[in-house]
Amino acid sequence: MNLIQNIVLVTIILFFALLEIRSRKHEHFHATADDTRLELFMFLSLLAVSQPFIFGVTGKLCALAMPGQRDAWAHLPWWAMGAILLVADDMTQYWWHRISHTPLLWPLHRAHHTAHYMSIRITYRNNFFYYLMMPGLWASGVLIYLGFGNAYLVYIVIKLTVILGAHCAVPWDAPLYRVKWLHPLAWVLERTVSTPATHWAHHALTNEDGIGHYKGNFGNLLFVWDLIFGTAKITRRYPPKVGLHDDLAFGKERWFVEMFYPLIHSRRAHSALVPGGRAYAEADANTAQQAQAAGGKP
Repeated sequence: MNLIQNIVLVTIILFFALLEIRSRKHEHFHATADDTRLELFMFLSLLAVSQPFIFGVTGKLCALAMPGQRDAWAHLPWWAMGAILLVADDMTQYWWHRISHTPLLWPLHRAHHTAHYMSIRITYRNNFFYYLMMPGLWASGVLIYLGFGNAYLVYIVIKLTVILGAHCAVPWDAPLYRVKWLHPLAWVLERTVSTPATHWAHHALTNEDGIGHYKGNFGNLLFVWDLIFGTAKITRRYPPKVGLHDDLAFGKERWFVEMFYPLIHSRRAHSALVPGGRAYAEADANTAQQAQAAGGKP
């Protein structure tokens, strides 16, 4: 199943990559060598290490703990399997994403926000341990043991298409907002799944422009979770800048620190990637800018 899933994943990625290349959006990324290394190695590690490891371990543990339950739920109808996966994988990922914006887990997720561009290439840009600890992957491994193998394959194709589209440098939802007769469709879609407009807002450099919402819009496949749990913001606009203030103030972290913290610590002047470090808030950036304007140091 992993082979088929990876082939489908690569096909979807190639589609969006060609879309970005044809639009020439990629020419404006100005990605550094560290950006490329982090994105490439995280993508490969997820496909070749983290996901196979999690599914392998859950399969063996389930075989030991409940040997008679292999494929026990394979008789369930497709809609029931889909509903269970949406809760066990997508809703838990919403909460995992949400708590990853708290001080405790932010170091494992900040790499996803250090890109100063939106593109499919940042979809899996995270810390190595972010995926190893993701509850939804472990729950999916159990469900696959219980007989969800084929259903998971269909589900993950749909989910990957949505999240890749939400990160894509070409905002596919823009025509829905420009064409008046498409507004009803836009209203439904933006409240159902993650779109570029809602997800780009989550990556915004600032909340002060009325578009950014980096403390919300946590949904991955379904945006419904943000509506249910009170973290949704819909503007139908796209933030002019994405990224993190601390990278602008102190320079970007090295790719291997972002990927392997806490095994490797940052040497930067201010960093969340050191023991006891904290995230650099927007208020800190404003204070630093005021100090610089007054001739002082941040």
